[in-house]
Amino acid sequence: MSIIVVIFTLNYIDRSNVSNARLQGFEQDLHLQGQQYATILSILFVGYIIMQVPANMFLYWSGKPSIFLPACMLVWGAISALTGFYAGAVLARFFLGFAEGPFYPGSLFLISQWYKRDELALRVALVSCGIPISNAFGSLIASGILQGMQGKLGQAAWRWLFYVEGSVTMFVAICAMFILPDFPHNTRWLTPEERALAISRLVEDGDSTKAELWNKTSIQGLWDAVSDWKVWWFTAAYIVQLLSQSFAAYFPTLSATMGYNTTVSLLLCAPPWVFSTIAAFTLSRYSDKKQKRYIYFAASNGVTALGFIISVCTMNTAARYFSLFLMAQVYAGYMVFWGWVNNTFAGEPAKRAVAVAIINGLGSIGNITGSYVWQPQWRPTYRYSYAICIATISVSTGMLGVMHLHLKRLNKHIAREERDGRDNEAPGGTVGFRYLV
Repeated sequence: MSIIVVIFTLNYIDRSNVSNARLQGFEQDLHLQGQQYATILSILFVGYIIMQVPANMFLYWSGKPSIFLPACMLVWGAISALTGFYAGAVLARFFLGFAEGPFYPGSLFLISQWYKRDELALRVALVSCGIPISNAFGSLIASGILQGMQGKLGQAAWRWLFYVEGSVTMFVAICAMFILPDFPHNTRWLTPEERALAISRLVEDGDSTKAELWNKTSIQGLWDAVSDWKVWWFTAAYIVQLLSQSFAAYFPTLSATMGYNTTVSLLLCAPPWVFSTIAAFTLSRYSDKKQKRYIYFAASNGVTALGFIISVCTMNTAARYFSLFLMAQVYAGYMVFWGWVNNTFAGEPAKRAVAVAIINGLGSIGNITGSYVWQPQWRPTYRYSYAICIATISVSTGMLGVMHLHLKRLNKHIAREERDGRDNEAPGGTVGFRYLV
């Protein structure tokens, strides 16, 4: 878990460093105008979407996440570092998304093959904590580089930001190849006893032991996933949810609306994300303990919506900074969401690999759209932007409320079939399986 958290933190630092660079001459040096900055943000997700499903199908087929995921990391680190040399930022960001795409769905699939369903939300939270951690410490690192490296070797400070962060990513990628495990059945450094324990834990949790399910091909898993409407409902809800989270890419810009200089604005970004990390970890742990998902997702979105409303209603500096704390809590719900998705498609590894990739990949359409929500002509209040976020976060909460009710109905149906001695509709026909809702 520790190496996955480190990798994902660097994943988001390399993805979002352009937001920090914006405060120190990035737009001016590249002569960006109008929607060009938003295009640079959004183009990353085009490459990101393209790679999701084929990458997870390949990961399932190869069975070697210890090689595949660090190799992707090495490539995106190199692209990130080279962005500092290259004026064609749009093309560089496209290929950055292409290289970063396999990691998050791949890591979620990897941990779902090691942990039981009532342990997943906490582990997903640990991985996803890389997002608020990167937002917090990425801003701190950026403030130091942007303040101290201006003009060094004749390079602008924002270019040094890409050089340094990309180089660190490449170093960690090489280390990860010797640390990251594969799956329980083929991790080379497990003893036979450890391997048997890892597999038996999942069997006891209701993971399928039927050979025909474990031997399914990636193509069969693709068909199982695309023919399940739950995958598409989760995808649609996730698209809308990510649109409501679009403020995260503009967090340094929103912090700057309080009137402070670049260094102070970046430093002020850190505390909300540190608090968000603690809150998300706590909420996910409690979600696992109570084996409930939707209620905690809805609570997180409610707190975030309150932050949006406060931002709409006032320009008071203290109130707006408090609203940033509330808005940052959206990632607690984000982490519970992914724990819920992994629980829902448990028992069929080929299907789960593709389902996670489809939801995460197509869901990124919300990131593409969200890049254009924060229009320059709407600053400094961004009231229209906040109104869009309020509407979309309400829609995603309602959509997942429908899924919550559907899964509760399915659980009652499965229990009734078990009492009647008939084959149930649980994944793999597993006796005792219940969806976590």
